[in-house]
This record gives sequence, C-alpha cells and structure tokens, in this order.
Amino acid sequence: MTTPPTEAGLRRLPCNLVDRAIEAALAEDLGLAGDITTDATVPPDATASAFIVARQRGVVSGLPLAEAAFRALNASVIFKTEITDGMLITRGKSLAHISGNARAILTAERVALNFLGRMSGIATLTRAYVNQVVGTSARIVDTRKTTPGLRAIEKYAVRCGGGHNHRSGLFDAVLIKDNHIIAAGGPLAAMQAARSHAGHMVRIEIEVDTLDQLREILPLSPDVILLDNMSRDELREAVALNEGRTLLEASGGVDLNSVRAIAETGVDIISVGALTHSAPVLDLGLDFQKSSA
Repeated sequence: MTTPPTEAGLRRLPCNLVDRAIEAALAEDLGLAGDITTDATVPPDATASAFIVARQRGVVSGLPLAEAAFRALNASVIFKTEITDGMLITRGKSLAHISGNARAILTAERVALNFLGRMSGIATLTRAYVNQVVGTSARIVDTRKTTPGLRAIEKYAVRCGGGHNHRSGLFDAVLIKDNHIIAAGGPLAAMQAARSHAGHMVRIEIEVDTLDQLREILPLSPDVILLDNMSRDELREAVALNEGRTLLEASGGVDLNSVRAIAETGVDIISVGALTHSAPVLDLGLDFQKSSA
C-alpha cells in the first residue's frame, strides 16, 4: 500500500478557486428564494452540532471545500477535523465535526457533501490505481476528461489519491494528437511546426499509434511521446527503441486489471481518464447530534 501524499505533494488549492466553486454551488442550490424548508422550520438563532461520517472506506479529499461551504453561510460555524485530505478513512469514522448556526449547517450540507463525495471518490479510485503499480517506475496521471468548471478541484483530488497531474489545459503544454497530425500533414510536419511556435519553457508531447511512427519521431527529441492504444508487446518494444531518451506515456485501454502489466513494460507514465470521468462518489453523510435538553 502507498503512504498518503505529503502536504507539499498535494499543493493546496488556491483560496480563490475554493471560494468561486462554493459560491457557484450555493447559488445553484439556493436560487432566488433560498432554503425555504430550513427557513420555515428552524429558528434563526438555533444552534446544532453534527458530524460528517464515512458510509464506506475511502481516501478523503475536499475538506477545505466542505469547510468553506458552511462558513460561507455563517462565518462563526466551527469546522474541526483530526484528519487531512489524502488520508484513508474506514466506514463509520467521522471526517469532521461541525457546530454553530443550525440554519447554516443544514443549508450548506448538500453542497459540502457533494464536493466531499465527488472528490473523495476520485481520490479513492486514484489510490487503487497507484497501489496497482507500486514497485514499478510508472506514474499514474489524469487527463482533461473532467467536469467543466471543476478541473483544478478534480485534479487536486487525484493528487490526494497519490496520482499526478497531466497538463492543466490547452494552454500550458503542447500535445500533438492524431487529428493534429492529420491536419498538419504528418507527424514530422506537426512536430517541426510545434518546435518553431512554442516558447522555450513549453513542453511538447506527440502521440504515436505505431512503432514506425515512433522511429520517425524519436530523432526529433520531443519531451514526451504518447503511445496510444499499443499492445503490451508493442509497449515493451517502444521502451527498448527509446533507450531512455524521452519520457514515454501509455494511454488507452487502461483499467485496474491491466494497469500493472502496462506499468511492467517500463513506460514512465500511464494516463487514466477514468480517474475523473468514471470515479464513483464516496458515500458520506452528515448526522446531527440530538440535543441533551
């Protein structure tokens, strides 16, 4: 089993991203009329105490967003936890204790749990993939197959699970894929054009589908070569042809059953779209403590 990522490895989410996501989620839930159920049934000055509890085992991610959701509605709400993002939690264990204004806790509950459940699901699935490749040199990385508007948050969840991030978007790295190659007139033309266009700080990756394409591209020394949907025998041959000259990324047809064998071919990176597009939500709940009065 892997150890939880360090705080430095997680790289905390910027506060502006957290605040923006929470503001949008609360606005969606509250609409123009607010929480008409809570406003009708709970006195404005009522207080409450509640716990967020895991209904199943998993890796936690999203605690800063959960806290921000409650405190956005009432800054005096107290959010306490003895765990941190990236830690494994068992079924029935508490993630956090929330106390303060009852209306704020009730109204923010679903937004907090939606972020926590979604992000913890991604972190849990990522940890499963990372565990499968322990002992190899391969890194598990995500893709751009994320929920629109939530990419940075979902990529943070991947880091909580011990995975690594691919490019953040179209703006921070060149990735020449098969359709770019066709439109450019071939892999060599695409690679040469990218070299002349990109700044000296921009990394360049190019996708190849065959070993012949790999042989053609290797002399141009891209930073990364993406080996798309190759068989394990082809991946092993690609590693041999490369001779350690550039990073090799395997992509396509990767699942929990195949990822170990792919890693054992010697590739450096394995990209897995499922980390963000197919992760099941981790089942979490918020349980109020009954008043002793």
